[in-house]
Amino acid sequence: MARVNDPELTKARLHLVVEEMYDRIVKGEPPTMTLPVRTKNNIGFDSKLGVYKYGKKRSTRDATSLGSAKNLLRALHVVEFIEEMIEAGKSSTLREMYYISEGWGLGKFGSQNESNNLAEDLEVVTSCLREDFKLRPEEDGARMIGDITVDELNRRGQWMRINARDDVGDSGYGVPYNVESEKIRLIEHDVKFLMAIETGGMFDRLIENGFDEEYNCGLIHLKGQPARSTRRIIKRMNEEWDIPVVVFLDGDPWSFRIFASIAYGAIKTAHISEYLATPSATYLGITADDILAYDLPSDDLSKKDIEALNAELSDPRFADGWWQDQINMMLEVNQKAEQQSLAKYGLDFVTDTYLPEKLGEMGLS
Repeated sequence: MARVNDPELTKARLHLVVEEMYDRIVKGEPPTMTLPVRTKNNIGFDSKLGVYKYGKKRSTRDATSLGSAKNLLRALHVVEFIEEMIEAGKSSTLREMYYISEGWGLGKFGSQNESNNLAEDLEVVTSCLREDFKLRPEEDGARMIGDITVDELNRRGQWMRINARDDVGDSGYGVPYNVESEKIRLIEHDVKFLMAIETGGMFDRLIENGFDEEYNCGLIHLKGQPARSTRRIIKRMNEEWDIPVVVFLDGDPWSFRIFASIAYGAIKTAHISEYLATPSATYLGITADDILAYDLPSDDLSKKDIEALNAELSDPRFADGWWQDQINMMLEVNQKAEQQSLAKYGLDFVTDTYLPEKLGEMGLS
């Protein structure tokens, strides 16, 4: 999928959504909006791209009920709102759009969820991106540290050169919501690999222990389920610089899903998986066999954990034999463990022993 990044093309594609409704109305028929079915059953693996994408099943929304009619009305208001922002050179958060809808009469949103989902629907139908719509998320992106140099366009329209090791404090470089080339230029690097890390505590531990400098790597804090800009900057550096990516997470079913969203895409954003996902990313740990091999402090799986693991066994993103073994092993031992459980052996164990051993197995130490 090619990035649109052209205001006129973005508007033209949004106008096609309006035209579909208009053409039906002039024929005396209920207006409609057609989009892919956004469920797991309509996701398949694209071997060419190496990610999971929506299939060919389509659903049609029409105005045959009051609720459906309101949804189409909201879509028209959002199209108009986006066009106004593009023309004015402004942007808005998804939250701001939700509140702005208070002035749309019957078209106002009932919840923030409705607002977010409609923005995603328009991405799906137009093959544009939220960034093309000038819509920003509330959450900020990742923190990053390492010998990585970028140019960032600041609010005054000036390019600033920033090294994510030498020009930042211990908290690292804050990744903005838009990491496209019109905002962020990747200039140069001196890192052997990127390590994406789930928790802030572990990210800070590795920085304090000087892991990024000793092992010549870039560290990225995912902040739990990573924001789109986080997944996108990881993909850009992986592709444009050909840097390997390893992912260091807690050992539980929810962290497995975080890895799947980084490597293969998530159901919610399957329409832009090839834009966000990094298929070559490798899961480093914590694995089920780590819990046994390192005798890590662990907790019993909850009922929800077990349900999630069983669901993952049939998730196409975990069809690989290695993942099937890890999930079944976790179910068998009935245990999960956090990254911080490695502190059982001292604050330096993770950087002196665990990570060097795991990276050595991957040929990255």
